[in-house]
Amino acid sequence: MRLTEILQPDCVKVPLDAADKKAAIFELIDLQASKAGVQGTEQLKEAVWQRETTRTTGIGHGIAIPHGKSSGCSKLTMAIGLTKTPMEFGAVDGRPVQLIILLTSPPDQTGSHIQALARISRMLTDDATRTAIKAATSAQAVYEMIAKYDASEPG
Repeated sequence: MRLTEILQPDCVKVPLDAADKKAAIFELIDLQASKAGVQGTEQLKEAVWQRETTRTTGIGHGIAIPHGKSSGCSKLTMAIGLTKTPMEFGAVDGRPVQLIILLTSPPDQTGSHIQALARISRMLTDDATRTAIKAATSAQAVYEMIAKYDASEPG
């Protein structure tokens, strides 16, 4: 699986308008709705937020990967946002978050959902890639870095 198969260039926003965790997640869901045709945004917001309140998706290094499943999603979809300033996210390392990667899918796509989470995690394990994405100044730059990663790694 390539991340560019589930991420459209216009589902990247730099910077996000949101100033807090919930607003940032909801802004990315709204972006998916307007650009990727995700339906049932209220149900999806509820699912992602419920997951977030159960256990933080702030994985450390200034990154969060909120995710959820909803019948309003017809396929696995991704959205990415960089915050204007790092925000409190309850991350496991206690540090604020700057890069938020939202992953949403239909309830019956568990395998591909887990594959995508694993591929995102592998990509962000590399210090140089992680730092470059967080330092990007445009949505296009973020998308191009992910496309470059996809091209360099086996699918």
